[in-house]
Amino acid sequence: MANTPQAKKRIRRNANRAEINRSRVGRIRTFIKAVESAIASGKKSDAAEALKQAQPEMARGVARGVIHKNTASRKFSRLSKRVASLG
Repeated sequence: MANTPQAKKRIRRNANRAEINRSRVGRIRTFIKAVESAIASGKKSDAAEALKQAQPEMARGVARGVIHKNTASRKFSRLSKRVASLG
């Protein structure tokens, strides 16, 4: 158990940050799911628009340190490839 004041404060701070980061990751997942559902519907314009909205969310997640840069890059690349393949 934490004994020093700074260790106790660190525990409080970590709990708050974890909650914030969880909501950020959830928000990113929501945007990605919107792109995937638009791809599933087969409407290229809707999928492209959803992808356009998801990209800054993923970039923001990278900037805030909640997802890794390569993870965001990989997800964006795969999603954009799927959107481009829609006819």
